[in-house]
Amino acid sequence: MPKKRRLAAAITLVCALTVLAAPGTAFADPAPTPSTGTPGLPGQPRTLDEVGKQIDELYRQAAVATDAYNLAEEQTKEQSAQIVRLAQQIVQGQEKIKRLKDRAGATARMQYRNGGLPPGAQLLLSGDPDSFLDGANRLRQGQQAAQGLLAELNRTQADLAAYSKDATAQWKNLEANRVKKEAAKKDITEKIAAAEKIQSQLKEQERQRLAELEQKREFDSQTAWLSTGVLKDISSSASEQGKKAVKFATDQIGKAYVWGAAGPETFDCSGLTSQAWLAAGRPIPRTSQEQWAQLPHVAIKDMRPGDLIIYFADATHVGMYIGDGAIVHSPRPGRTVTITGAGSMPILGVVRPDN
Repeated sequence: MPKKRRLAAAITLVCALTVLAAPGTAFADPAPTPSTGTPGLPGQPRTLDEVGKQIDELYRQAAVATDAYNLAEEQTKEQSAQIVRLAQQIVQGQEKIKRLKDRAGATARMQYRNGGLPPGAQLLLSGDPDSFLDGANRLRQGQQAAQGLLAELNRTQADLAAYSKDATAQWKNLEANRVKKEAAKKDITEKIAAAEKIQSQLKEQERQRLAELEQKREFDSQTAWLSTGVLKDISSSASEQGKKAVKFATDQIGKAYVWGAAGPETFDCSGLTSQAWLAAGRPIPRTSQEQWAQLPHVAIKDMRPGDLIIYFADATHVGMYIGDGAIVHSPRPGRTVTITGAGSMPILGVVRPDN
């Protein structure tokens, strides 16, 4: 299906859900459905609702680890770039020291050729006081230049020592982040594998029913959010950069979620939002937690398309508000970039990259 048709269909679905979620609309509450169980797993769920919650929790834990991985990855890139800059400064410092030493050596050789006589001795040997005074003045200038040369040499050597110390510290940080990345990667893969194992042991009918239960939970959450009358206050239009960010994000609809990915063919949640705003000409932090920590906060009633809605108390999910109570986001492993209700998950707050 072409992108425009997918986008239109998704927006139509969200609009329909918004209407259906208006106060007074009924939605049947299904009875718990027994599951065949997941043998071998501790705390084995007994109903599909419990299965769904267990799967959701595993993916949530994977999302937490993904944010940790992405942050370590970004810090590793910054530290690697800093090490390169320090290495360049060290090379430049070494070259400068060599030039300074060459100049100092030339000065010493000149003094040796002149016999290294002190000014008083030169006066006794000179038959021309005027010539001596002129030479003494040049000598004084030479001595000042030599002192300046020595001071510059000392400063350069101190800078070189500082660069070397910084480089050593950055190498240690780089190694620490490598360890963090490996631990986060292991955690991510374990949590996703556990969730996929549970899903693989369900029958087709149970998987379909599980999807229905998930849709109901999202519907109920969106209904509760809309019932507060929040959309009455939200009327702002997008900024020019916001429009570009929304266009980029919605153009990715249908592309698969892959943890740690930031395009062009796959995305995780913050990979999508960070790349959308980069395409709009506004670089922002890579992870949802850093987006929450560093970007300006705005009230929900003041949000506009292009703003980022941060979800869950630990800020481990993010979506982009596109208007009419909807977001575009990259949900989790096994899913694709899609449009859903902005209130379908617990909202922590809203940030604005171009404030």
